[in-house]
Amino acid sequence: MPLSMPTMPRIFSLLLKLVSALVIITVLGIWLTYWLASRSLPDYNADHTVAGISAPVEIARDNANVPHIFGATDADVYYGLGFAHAQDRLFQMMLLRRTAQGKLSEVYGQRTFATDELMRRLGLYAAAEASVAAQTPETTAALEAYARGVNAWIEEVNKGSLGRGAPEFFLFPTEIAYWRPADSIAILKLVAVQLSDQIPNEVLRARTSLLISPERLADLMPDAPGQGTAVLPKYAALFPDVAPFTANSGIDYALAPFPKAGLAGASNVWAASPRRSASGATLLANDPHLGFSAPGAWYLARLELGTGGVIGATVPGVPGVVSGRGEDFGWGITAAYLDDADLYVEKLNPDKADEVLTPAGFKPLRTRASILQIKDAAPVTLTLQWSENGPILPKSAFDVGTITPPGHVMSVAWTALVSDDRSMSAVVALNHAHTMTSALVAGRDFAAPALNLALSDPDRVAMKVIGRAPLRDAAHQSRGRIPSPGWIATNRWQGWRSYDDLPEFDAGPDEIIGNTNNKTVDAPFPDHLSYHWGDSQRIQRWQRLMQSREVHTRESFIEVQNDVVSPSARALLPLVGADLWFTGEAAPEGTVERQRQRALALLAEWNGEMNEHLPEPLIYYAWMRALQDRLIRDEIGPLSHEFTHVEPLFIERVYRNIGGASVWCDVLQSAPVETCTDIARLALDDALLWIGEQYSTNLESLRWGDAHIAQHNHPVLGNVPFLKWVVNIRQSTSGGDNTLMRGVTSGEADDPFANVHGAAYRGVYDFADPDSSVFITATGQSGHPLSRHYDDLGELWRRGEYVPMSLDPDLARAAGVGVTHLTPADAQDQ
Repeated sequence: MPLSMPTMPRIFSLLLKLVSALVIITVLGIWLTYWLASRSLPDYNADHTVAGISAPVEIARDNANVPHIFGATDADVYYGLGFAHAQDRLFQMMLLRRTAQGKLSEVYGQRTFATDELMRRLGLYAAAEASVAAQTPETTAALEAYARGVNAWIEEVNKGSLGRGAPEFFLFPTEIAYWRPADSIAILKLVAVQLSDQIPNEVLRARTSLLISPERLADLMPDAPGQGTAVLPKYAALFPDVAPFTANSGIDYALAPFPKAGLAGASNVWAASPRRSASGATLLANDPHLGFSAPGAWYLARLELGTGGVIGATVPGVPGVVSGRGEDFGWGITAAYLDDADLYVEKLNPDKADEVLTPAGFKPLRTRASILQIKDAAPVTLTLQWSENGPILPKSAFDVGTITPPGHVMSVAWTALVSDDRSMSAVVALNHAHTMTSALVAGRDFAAPALNLALSDPDRVAMKVIGRAPLRDAAHQSRGRIPSPGWIATNRWQGWRSYDDLPEFDAGPDEIIGNTNNKTVDAPFPDHLSYHWGDSQRIQRWQRLMQSREVHTRESFIEVQNDVVSPSARALLPLVGADLWFTGEAAPEGTVERQRQRALALLAEWNGEMNEHLPEPLIYYAWMRALQDRLIRDEIGPLSHEFTHVEPLFIERVYRNIGGASVWCDVLQSAPVETCTDIARLALDDALLWIGEQYSTNLESLRWGDAHIAQHNHPVLGNVPFLKWVVNIRQSTSGGDNTLMRGVTSGEADDPFANVHGAAYRGVYDFADPDSSVFITATGQSGHPLSRHYDDLGELWRRGEYVPMSLDPDLARAAGVGVTHLTPADAQDQ
């Protein structure tokens, strides 16, 4: 029956009201969400009455939102830093603490169980708790004051209903425990974890040695140039029962702090003596490299201590400047790549599963039960185990199960796990240092991560390796390069090397000193530092730029920090393309040959500059990636997926035929004998086909920056639909894996050239005019996505620009974003 005319208007009216109601509800929901989220934006001009300080504290934030903290005592200043860190980075700090504690699953459920289990088995937080008692009295006071400052802000949030302190806490409601000194030590230990890839490198080397000969292993995983190379025994000779290839566990270690092989911490640092400086005083430049995140790993701050002001990069959760300067003294850091971890294969007693073989026979494992709470699931009781060498790892951790023989388990010895770690005391002492001598004394306490500490006062520059260095026996079977039998005494650590024996480089008055994670010493085993280094390419470019000028300035140091010329591209392209340049007749448009000729013509005119606006870097990287894949895939099969980054030394060895390495060019499964020219041509065709599918066949219109996007992802919300567009930060960037302005590519199949790791902090200090020093971070000071300071420094960082770095209190207060005053509660009562 057809609807009557009066019925149609009623239906339309009803639908209109329904749609209007939905729109109003949606708008109200968005407004309520924004209002609740914005409640946690701190008021930087507020005054707070707090307990735990002896006198008023002033936190003056300059126009980059860098807090300058003034107090009557050092303890009050550290209190202020804790307060400021919590205002801007509370969620980040709590996430880091949960990571160290192995308590992520209490909030995030089953998906973080594997990460929690591994952290519990390593015992990192327990080692941090034990290390509290090892700190100096000054550091203990700093830790306690800092914790009081963090907790004071938590109390302000609770008292003023300030949006739970961060918008993320609305999505993941949980009770926020008060901060403790052990939490700060645990976060510093997490930094050590992030800077080391010795463990995954040992596993990958062992897995690869099961498939190829020692000579070919030396090609694919080459030693850094220089002396100290040793013949590595095949892993199969140590453990003949291990299968040549076992698939990875496939377990997702969500929110895990452990870097993959090739993505460990890195850095650049260099300093010029007075005669190499145009100003007649020393210069220092530092840019530590870590994985990108939003918010970033670093937080800029200035502390006005009793010994003077210090300013630079801090780590949220840690009381002190980690890299920075004072009035007349500065320091910078790079990862030393010291071999600070060893894997051990432990033989189980076939009659007692809780015993392993030791040099004195079978002994029981030390065990402890640990209850792991999981959101929306039953708790799990873990039985944690330790051998005499260290904690027993689950087989999925670092994929050690792929190389663990039947009837054995894997343990790890790692300096990050020591329970008398005084690294925090070293950081605090550096903040009070005024001379090279006092800084070198402070370095004695440092345990992990091992660092190159570059030092600069107005008249002298130097560099010292700091951190505990395991003492290994000369008869060690694997020399720490692959897992070794844990029951053989000579494989075990024999104690620690003397601090005085660690390398120290004291530059003369007309010298420049620096490090790009390159090999620093050629001493043979066991007096070496490592077989595995973080750089063999950047150092070449750095040396050339340092030698190109008689004297340097702040501006020339800035230019070098932002240099994007790839020495790898300059070295590899003439080798790989030697027989391809300008060969053959001009090919018809639309053919593979024509596209190859266009690509080669572009590359022939290119100077190796990895500029985001150029097409050549994308063509070069895609070619080298396809080339490496073709060279290794038929030799090592599925394991080739683990070699996701181009290894320039490997390709150079192949195309120079060093040690017969050109044999990699022949495809084993084919009857013809392929030449390296054949493989180079086929790989270029592969690369151009991939570029055409992903970007464009018009090579001249390509932009490296479209592929090399810096990905600063929120660790928790970065994959949540809609929210990811709010919390993630994206930037088109220059640079690459081997440039001084380093932007390490992901290597992932779906987005292989995304920029995921680089200099999240840069600082350049001129001690002729210290207040002309400059610094920058990759995102912003705030961890709040609604804050204008969430990403305001990011665009400056992307362009290679900086902001001033002054210790002048008047400049800090002038045109700043606010001044926070903390008043002692007892003073308010009087």
